Amino acid sequence: MYSKKYTKYFRMMPHTVWKVCRWAVGLFVATSILGVVLFKFLPVYVTPLMLLRCFQQVGDGQSIQLHHHWIPMEKISPSMPVAVMAGEDTRFLLHHGFDYDAIEKAARRNLKRGKKFGASTISQQTAKNVFLWPGRSWIRKGFEVYFTALIELMWSKQRIMEVYLNSIEMGNGIYGVDACAEYHFGKQASELSRADCALIAATLPNPRKFSSKNPSPYMRKRQRQIQNNMRFIPKFPKEGEDYDPNTAAGGVYHH
Repeated sequence: MYSKKYTKYFRMMPHTVWKVCRWAVGLFVATSILGVVLFKFLPVYVTPLMLLRCFQQVGDGQSIQLHHHWIPMEKISPSMPVAVMAGEDTRFLLHHGFDYDAIEKAARRNLKRGKKFGASTISQQTAKNVFLWPGRSWIRKGFEVYFTALIELMWSKQRIMEVYLNSIEMGNGIYGVDACAEYHFGKQASELSRADCALIAATLPNPRKFSSKNPSPYMRKRQRQIQNNMRFIPKFPKEGEDYDPNTAAGGVYHH
């Protein structure tokens, strides 16, 4: 009797596991889509990275430092999106979340030099900053691809840039361009000069190592490079504004 009972139980296990997995996947997809839809309209006041940094500060016996001010795109210097595009993702307005040319070039450099060169777009960085935990696992990378596709599908390029500039880490305990402008430059985000924006963009590959408040000679060199590249990046379009990368004011894209 028991053998028949256990046999029936074990036969049902795969079906039960499969059913649970389907429910879990369905729940994840539904909640992730809901989150992306909500953040299309709502400010992002806190991210997983902000919480992680707070826990790290407590673990290190430090006082919690979290400086973050959400502001609309209209209150950010128009040079700021141009600077981050020049430094991080020149084809931001042209691709749909993934720059395959940059990925191919990074892969070649990785093979040639034996180092890890990234090719993350602004869309990818926004997705991982807002929805994911820090890390370099293939699982997290898969989620990053998924959320990048979602925000590219549901958000405008202007919204992606707005969330990016408001949520990205820009120093120890500093998140977003307005907090960076206040604590590193003594200004509001709208008052940042072209040179200020280029310097902030220069720190973004590693804002905990590179400082826009006390820039090293390397940072100054990188700042000049980005300022020069900004000449070839068109003015960032406003929400709902049509743009042609070949004729936009301020320069042209390289194809």
